[in-house]
Amino acid sequence: MVRLHGIILPDDKRIEYALTILYGIGWSNVAQILKQSNVDKNKRVKDLTEEELKRISEIIEKNYKIEGDLREKISEDIKRLKEIGCYRGIRHIRNLPVRGQRTRSNARTKRGKRKTVGALKKEVWAKLEQQKSNETKTNPKNN
Repeated sequence: MVRLHGIILPDDKRIEYALTILYGIGWSNVAQILKQSNVDKNKRVKDLTEEELKRISEIIEKNYKIEGDLREKISEDIKRLKEIGCYRGIRHIRNLPVRGQRTRSNARTKRGKRKTVGALKKEVWAKLEQQKSNETKTNPKNN
């Protein structure tokens, strides 16, 4: 069981893959880190020596923002955009896509479940009105 910057890395995975578990480190960053620390990318996490882990940890600490620090910086940046009222900040406030994606037909992840808005037919409207009037007749205390 190897702990690196507060995250437990899986022992049976290759170090190349295991480092991508850290928030803020992707495949290209992993390649650079392993090259700088002179560690074979095909080595398993359980096969790494203490010195190799120490070198990897130092390089990450020196050159990259990861985990909590990175999340904090991102949230500060979004807060700043909202405060200055720029276009991107307004999009964040309204919970809409920020980077120019279309919203007429897509953006369901950001906007949430569909809410149908439109006109009602006369028959449906009449039924709703009748139900309301029946409720007021049966429960005069509530209104």
